[in-house]
Amino acid sequence: MSEQQLPVVVIGAGPAGLAAAAHLVERGIEPLVLEAGPAAAAAVREWSHVRLFSTWGELTDPAAEKLLAPTGWTKPDAASYPSGGDWAERYLQPLADALGDRVRYGARVTGVSRTGRDRIVDADREGQPFVVHLTTVAGDEERVFARAVIDASGTWTTPSPAGASGLAALGERAAADRVTYRVPDLKDPAVRARYAGRRTAVIGSGASAFTALATLADVAKDEPGTHAVWVLRRGISGSTFGGGEADQLPARGALGLAAKAAVDNGYADAVTGFRTEAIERANDGRLILVGEDGRRLDPVDEVIVLTGFRPDLSFLSEIRLGLDERLQAPVELAPLIDPNQHSCGTVYPHGHRELSHPEQGIYLVGMKSYGRAPTFLAMTGYEQVRSVTAAIAGDLDSADRVELTLPETGVCGGAGLFDDPAAGQSDGGGCCAPAPQLVQIGIGAPTTAAVTEDSPSGGCC
Repeated sequence: MSEQQLPVVVIGAGPAGLAAAAHLVERGIEPLVLEAGPAAAAAVREWSHVRLFSTWGELTDPAAEKLLAPTGWTKPDAASYPSGGDWAERYLQPLADALGDRVRYGARVTGVSRTGRDRIVDADREGQPFVVHLTTVAGDEERVFARAVIDASGTWTTPSPAGASGLAALGERAAADRVTYRVPDLKDPAVRARYAGRRTAVIGSGASAFTALATLADVAKDEPGTHAVWVLRRGISGSTFGGGEADQLPARGALGLAAKAAVDNGYADAVTGFRTEAIERANDGRLILVGEDGRRLDPVDEVIVLTGFRPDLSFLSEIRLGLDERLQAPVELAPLIDPNQHSCGTVYPHGHRELSHPEQGIYLVGMKSYGRAPTFLAMTGYEQVRSVTAAIAGDLDSADRVELTLPETGVCGGAGLFDDPAAGQSDGGGCCAPAPQLVQIGIGAPTTAAVTEDSPSGGCC
């Protein structure tokens, strides 16, 4: 079989992987989607209770819609907001079904290389097809050959730890019975019982942390004694609660405001400038967070760690990847998404050229392409795979014609400023115009608990 007759292997049957397969079919190229889970969107299903802040109109891919049309599929209301479960059941699984036997479930990729060439060998390297090793649910080992590989496996399986150094905090693994790295489904009675009437630490500062704080606040309204401790590695500034009314994705802005309300209404306390070094077990079994500066927080019953995700690169060890040393994202893409530099959520148009590696024919797309950078949107992934599949097909004119405009977050200042006490503040001549104002943290909080915060409704550059 010639290399052009080989399929393009797509790793992962999530939003980006299935969209990539749809674009390949549209171009007459056979995809083979390898999904480790038992159904499409296995990772999305694990947060099926979480509502997205993107609308249906931003969550479906045009090529996928064309593939679905003959099946009688009807696109949901473009202006409504689905949950993760809705997204999986009403779009992603039907799309996988439309792809038929091009999608293999229970196939976990364990390695990718060039046929007969480890990463050291140069000779005739580019002339060899890719070989992909996988294991089945029965434990059997197989290999398949591919003309190109699109890795859309995401980052869901590798959450970042509580430790501020990027390593697990001392005692974190031993405390696994009381630590979770996902937003809990507090509508599930069994899960709700774990947190109701108890004290929970939430570590993190992104949308997932906002969601956890808001849902814990809802439980607190009905269950006395329910309280959250929001652990932040930085201080509270204008960007802490997101863009608010300035966010061009209204639901995302509302999520940050809901988290702010949880703090303002006394359902959560904010602990700032706290970098977790250890998690100790108290005599009663509860957990004590210990900071790098020696601070010890009052015991908590549960800990929710929402500090982001990182890519699993282990099965790509024989591939020559060009990755940024900090973000673990493609070298050309990293400067465009670096949270140390970016403000307002702006990402410049990018496609196959920014996603390319020294090893020609392999692409990391979707969440995995961002490495450790946050704030990835589905529409970013759809544009990525449109460009990548065009490049694989040899249509460079289309591949280079990348048009991507992401909505602004309304948040100014990059994450790299978290050690600067003036971060997020403005002298009136910078990105955000409103002057700092004092806000009260928690109901009845003493004056000394007030912090400086920019108005979240201010305009952004």
